[in-house]
Amino acid sequence: MGNILGNLNPKIVWDIFEEITQIPRPSKHEEKILAYAIDFATKHNLTYQQDKLGNLVIRKPATPGMENRKTVVIQGHLDMVCEKNADVEHDFYNDPIKPYIDGDWVKAQGTTLGADNGIGVAMGLAVLASNDISHPNIEVLLTLDEETGLTGAQQLGTNLLEGQILINLDSEEQGVFIIGCAGGMNTSGTFYYKSEPVPANSIAYKISLKGLTGGHSGLEISDGRANAIKLLNRYLWNLSNQIEFRLASFDGGSAHNAIPRESFATITFQTPDEVKFHTFTDNFKQILLKEWKSKEPNIDFIFEKVEIPQRVLSKEIATKILSALYILPHGVVRFSPDVKDLVQTSTNLAIINTSQYEIFIQTSQRSSIETEKFDVANQIRTVFELTGANVKQSSGYPSWQPNFNSQILEIAKSTYHKMFGVEPKIEVIHAGLECGLIGEKYPGMDMISFGPTLKDVHSPAERVQISTVENCWNFLLEVLKNTPTKS
Repeated sequence: MGNILGNLNPKIVWDIFEEITQIPRPSKHEEKILAYAIDFATKHNLTYQQDKLGNLVIRKPATPGMENRKTVVIQGHLDMVCEKNADVEHDFYNDPIKPYIDGDWVKAQGTTLGADNGIGVAMGLAVLASNDISHPNIEVLLTLDEETGLTGAQQLGTNLLEGQILINLDSEEQGVFIIGCAGGMNTSGTFYYKSEPVPANSIAYKISLKGLTGGHSGLEISDGRANAIKLLNRYLWNLSNQIEFRLASFDGGSAHNAIPRESFATITFQTPDEVKFHTFTDNFKQILLKEWKSKEPNIDFIFEKVEIPQRVLSKEIATKILSALYILPHGVVRFSPDVKDLVQTSTNLAIINTSQYEIFIQTSQRSSIETEKFDVANQIRTVFELTGANVKQSSGYPSWQPNFNSQILEIAKSTYHKMFGVEPKIEVIHAGLECGLIGEKYPGMDMISFGPTLKDVHSPAERVQISTVENCWNFLLEVLKNTPTKS
């Protein structure tokens, strides 16, 4: 691929970001991007260190006159959410992302862009590579497997960092400083089954629900976007009251922290029921289009006759699965009573996957209140248990409690006002950031999170706003110049 982003400013950031897009880096498979980062450190004569998991810190000494300032940790994560449109051929383990410029935005062709958190990583590396900026001692911390449960931060070595201030570059709106976030955990249910022969004289149809917006299951959960799994299950559940069909497969979603954009089911039924099937399905399609015409204008409900599958689920297990999905909640559970418009607790019905002997359902819960997080997770557990699923729950990660007296927050606020003439927004967000876990490992770390503007992360519509990258870069450099002296 040629140099697509090379004419954008700041050139050093965009050049590094474009290099990052060419390196496959799914969660839990960051070997190639780790090798790139280590080679980057070596080329720039910088020292580096890894912990047992593989989290990487690269160190750069302070520039002359800045040696008495507090050491700053610039932090980002190396993995990315791998989502693509169903009609796009892309192997996230081997193929490079294909970025392109659309006005003031950088996007990817049919896949997630990986600006979450590639653009933050690029800025951290750009600080290391720059020889014309003023800064204190710098540690660039690059963590692993953030997107599937903040594994890197959870297992971060306790002797890796020396810094007293941490700047997380994993936020997604210019002019917004994050000083706290929700905690989260996953709850999954697995239904085991023995396949049965397809009844004689059957025909098969594949039903596809596509074109939904999807998005981040924390940041966009309050936007009222449709969940493809919930909608397709609603169709199947109601269809079962019209005709007798057998479920062969049900698949949808691909990431625990993304609202499902697509879902697919294959069913069989007797030929005499085909007219009734078409009538019901046509009517249901019109219901969806009417209900979601403003929020999901690109919704696409497709049904097509296909070859007879090799096997189907038993009626009993199919009923349990459809019932569980129908009961499982999705969306906002409670808004904060103290902070206007802040989601306090939510749950995301994220994934359903059919394999030869089991159907796996993944959900994720978030809350800034630990007790509420466990409460809604246990509601999900109860649904699974009552419908006969094998339940597993992750240990999760804690919320990051805000420090309104933060020294780095005050520096960032005054710097932003001087540069842009407006006050920044200070927010606690309903999403998982690594700061809470890092703070547990390094008590007393003064932390803040900011970044350029990204939209629709965790979906193929992901994009990063070019003008805000330059603003964020210049702001980061000014903050580094004004870091406090050592006590």
